Amino acid sequence: MRFTLLMYYAEQGDTGMTDEEMAPWRDAFNRYARELDDAGVMVAAEVLQPSTESATLSLQGGNRVNLVGPFQDTPEKLGGFFVIEAHDPAAALEWAEKCPAAQWGTLEIRPTSVSWSHDDGWRTPN
Repeated sequence: MRFTLLMYYAEQGDTGMTDEEMAPWRDAFNRYARELDDAGVMVAAEVLQPSTESATLSLQGGNRVNLVGPFQDTPEKLGGFFVIEAHDPAAALEWAEKCPAAQWGTLEIRPTSVSWSHDDGWRTPN
């Protein structure tokens, strides 16, 4: 089964932490990503730009409505994600518990419904 571990946490500018204070956390994320990769469960991982760099889009009455900035102004924002393969939800939860972001943010563990691939189109992941 495929799962996405969505990481919600305060952005660096909101934490008051310096780059030097963030260094151990970056090291922890590097170790975590390596562990996922070495175990053969990593599908993808992305760290997102700050929410101030985001834009939202909505079509209302067929007209495009652009909104600048994050959709919701909340203390925790979507900061990144890991897509993993796991045998079942319990195994995905075990991997999520090892994620450094779980120590100071919130992780949402969501199973994948369907995936797109160039060769197969939309399919249910194994």
